Amino acid sequence: MRKPETITTAFIDFDGFFAGVEEQARPALRGKPIGIIPFEHTSATCVIAANIKAKRMGVKSIMPVTEARRVCPDIQLVPQSPDLYERAHQKLLLTIEKEIPVEAICSIDELSCRLDPADIAAPEALAARIKARIRTEVGPYLTCSIGMAPNRQLAKIASDMDKPDGLTIFHPADLPGRLFDLMLDDIPGVGKRMRTRLNMAGIATVEDLWRSEPKRLRGIWGNVTGERMWYALHGYDVKADPTQRSMFGHGRVLPPEWRDFDHAYDCARLLTIKAARRLRRARLCARKFGLWLKMRDDGWSGESYIGDVNDDHSAVYALTRLWQAARQELPKNSRFIQVHVALYHLSPEGHQQEDLFLSQDKNRGKWHSLSHAMDQLNNRYAKSLVTLGFWTPPPGGYAGGKISFTRIPEAADFW
Repeated sequence: MRKPETITTAFIDFDGFFAGVEEQARPALRGKPIGIIPFEHTSATCVIAANIKAKRMGVKSIMPVTEARRVCPDIQLVPQSPDLYERAHQKLLLTIEKEIPVEAICSIDELSCRLDPADIAAPEALAARIKARIRTEVGPYLTCSIGMAPNRQLAKIASDMDKPDGLTIFHPADLPGRLFDLMLDDIPGVGKRMRTRLNMAGIATVEDLWRSEPKRLRGIWGNVTGERMWYALHGYDVKADPTQRSMFGHGRVLPPEWRDFDHAYDCARLLTIKAARRLRRARLCARKFGLWLKMRDDGWSGESYIGDVNDDHSAVYALTRLWQAARQELPKNSRFIQVHVALYHLSPEGHQQEDLFLSQDKNRGKWHSLSHAMDQLNNRYAKSLVTLGFWTPPPGGYAGGKISFTRIPEAADFW
């Protein structure tokens, strides 16, 4: 494994991305504390993102709206606009590409770039150009913090050290340097459970983590991730492992008036069709369908074998069977906070085998052809022109195209 003698990677993290996009797009919000919420006209929800001004007043992500209003009475609560965030993400990518090629899109508000020799020689100048171009071509209310280091892991850590609108550079000769000032929670990949495991192993600080051994960290993690962590923190050029998608799913927090069985099913049905559409766009099929229902103090989940399909009918049929089981097992007056559906155990389209044990198997080809025909019409007109059955989005819209840090929605998710 190569150990670079200089910085190689820039990591760009957009500050308070969702709130920043809203502030840039809506002049009436500028200069005010902002909290993004799933839907309006209710206090029975939470703040899912906030801008710097709101955070300085004590507002945190996933804070109940009532608590956010208590700590920050002037907070402006704005319903999410995922389509607006997706467009801003694409515009930011095009803007940054004018200064440096984007190597990897890590999330909707994070990306990394490989530095060329000229940028390595003058990293501060590169950062200044990127920030200036964003201000000029996108707007001054969308800022970014940049980290530069010998690998992506260290560059990401560096990008969090001077927020907002900061720049931190970890030269190999400076390591470990400021790393020892961090908490274990500040290291990407060290969550609450892993921190507990590290503490039980006698590792309580980042310095302890640094001075450990690769094989020991591998044992604590239970896989090669721990060993890779050690090498990344020591400045080696650790490449990210390629990832494979394991499922296509959608979830939705339900508005208060949609938390009964009938309305929750309508939402779950729409989410199921959205997930099946994404599955077809990826040219994959799923063998299993899962449903998760979250209540205030309880939950319910079920799984159905569907047999390597990706058509709307098979997915909705599986949902309906699971929903009937939930109705039988749960009280009639159950109230659902959130629904989540998923298609998983994936295989490439065209590589699956016929299943003699599925009663609907004889019609599988017809449903498959029908779903693809509907896709062609919907793609042509960029909308849900043709759907299998009723199409009733929940209040607030954006079912299937909701706010997300980990998945960048496609334009088709908003149809």
